[in-house]
Amino acid sequence: MNCVGIDVSKGKSMITVMQPFGEVVVSPFEVRHIANELSELAGLLKSLHGETRVVMESPGNYHAPMAWLLHNAGLYVSVVNATLVYDYMSSNLRRSKTDKKAL
Repeated sequence: MNCVGIDVSKGKSMITVMQPFGEVVVSPFEVRHIANELSELAGLLKSLHGETRVVMESPGNYHAPMAWLLHNAGLYVSVVNATLVYDYMSSNLRRSKTDKKAL
């Protein structure tokens, strides 16, 4: 499976494509948010061998044109809130119980 990570900003995005265990399939590169570059990105991702899944962050609405284009090209696209991912990553999953003991 190919994992595509997209770091979205206002006018451009940074793309990287990896496979499990960190094997880099396509070195990181930038794509400007213009129609022809987004179409080329979709074509590149569609040409990869095997299943391809795209994950991108959602800063404002900057991600929307790219997410729709990739989705309409038939790619699996997941849009995540970067703040929620960071908060989840930094939380302690092994917390002690907080409820009071019944006597």
